[in-house]
Amino acid sequence: MNVATTVAELRRFRGVLPEPIGFVPTMGYLHDGHLALARLARVANRSVVGSIFVNPLQFGPREDFAAYPRDPERDLRLLEETGVDLVFVPDGAAIYPAGFSSTVAVGPIGERLEGASRPGHFGGVATVVAILFNLVQPTRAYFGQKDAQQCVVVKKLVRDLAFPIEIVVGPTVREPDGVALSSRNVYLSSTERIAARALSASLRKVRQSYDGGERDAVVLRGIVRAMIGAESLAELDYVSVADAVTLDELTSVDRPAVVSLAVRIGRTRLIDNENLL
Repeated sequence: MNVATTVAELRRFRGVLPEPIGFVPTMGYLHDGHLALARLARVANRSVVGSIFVNPLQFGPREDFAAYPRDPERDLRLLEETGVDLVFVPDGAAIYPAGFSSTVAVGPIGERLEGASRPGHFGGVATVVAILFNLVQPTRAYFGQKDAQQCVVVKKLVRDLAFPIEIVVGPTVREPDGVALSSRNVYLSSTERIAARALSASLRKVRQSYDGGERDAVVLRGIVRAMIGAESLAELDYVSVADAVTLDELTSVDRPAVVSLAVRIGRTRLIDNENLL
C-alpha cells in the first residue's frame, strides 16, 4: 500500500492505478463501518484509494476539532489489511493552501437538521469532498448510511457540479447492542455508552410501528421523542421524518423516507437514522 502526504505524491501514485477506482474518504480513527466501505470498494473496483483528513471546515467554533480522536498509524495498518492500494494523508496546507478562499455552498438541503444544529457544517463537507474528488478522480466514492444527510448532500453535489462519479452508500454498521459505530463513541463513559442504546432502540420502535401500518409522521416522531425522553442521560436535539431525497419534512410517509435524530449524551453528540421504504 502506498501512502501519499502531498498532492504531488497522490497524483504520481494515482496515475498508475488501474481503473476503475473506488474511493473511501474518512476523517480517520477508523472503525468497522469505514472498513466495510473499503471492502465494498475492493469488490467492485480494480483499485481502492482511501483518505484520512480531519477537515477543519466542517467543525464549528464550539466543536471538537482539536480533540477529535486520531490514530493514523493504526488507521494505515487497518486500511492495508483491508486491501486498500493508496491512502492520501494530507496536512491542512495540502488541502487548503495559503490564500485559499473558494468554498462550495450546497443550498437549503444543507441548512436543515445537522446543518441547522451545526451552521456551516455541510459547506465544509462539500468543499473538502469536491477537492478530494478533483484530486483522486475516482470512478465510485463510498459513504456510510449513518451520516444520512451527508449522503444526500454529496449526491446533490455530484449531480449539480457534474462529477462523473457514482456515489455508493453502505449500510450502517452497528455494535451487537444496536449502537451505530462512530469515532465519537470513544468519548462516552460506560454509563453513557449504555444510554446511547436509546437512539437505535427508538428507531427500531419506529420501524415496528411503520411495519405495522403507521404512516402518520407526527406519531412516528412522537415515538422517538418519548423513548429518548425516557433516558435520563439523553437530550434530544432533533427528530426528523423526511423525504429521503429532498429531506423535506413529511406529514405522512407516502414515499421513501428517512427517520433521523441527533442526541446529546453527556458531552457527546450522536446521530442515527432509519430508512422507511
